[in-house]
Amino acid sequence: MVTQITRGIKITVLTGFEGTFLKNYRLHFAFSYQITIENHSKDSVQLISRHWDIFDALNDPEVVEGEGVVGLKPVLKPGESHSYSSGCFLESPFGSMKGYFNMVNFTSTRKFKVVVPSFKLSVPYALN
Repeated sequence: MVTQITRGIKITVLTGFEGTFLKNYRLHFAFSYQITIENHSKDSVQLISRHWDIFDALNDPEVVEGEGVVGLKPVLKPGESHSYSSGCFLESPFGSMKGYFNMVNFTSTRKFKVVVPSFKLSVPYALN
């Protein structure tokens, strides 16, 4: 588990290995991650979009951007939290992800970035 706080918004990430599968005669590794966003600030905020940098030990980094998270743009009042699960596929048993959420503060109407700390994606049986 990794955690980071940016401007009163706490991000916690839990990861899991979901298994392997063959695609185009190549082995792929499926990973899941659960993100919890907690609003510890005094203002209501909304998540607008996301940016991910995905690193696979066998490939070039991949950038993924889009609106919201899993089809949602959650609004968080002070003290509220939002959790969601998603995943990614790698061609290597080792990788990592990091990124940020673009958010808006409803009190100031200012947009700001909330850092999602780097988290590892690794197959448990491949580690010593």
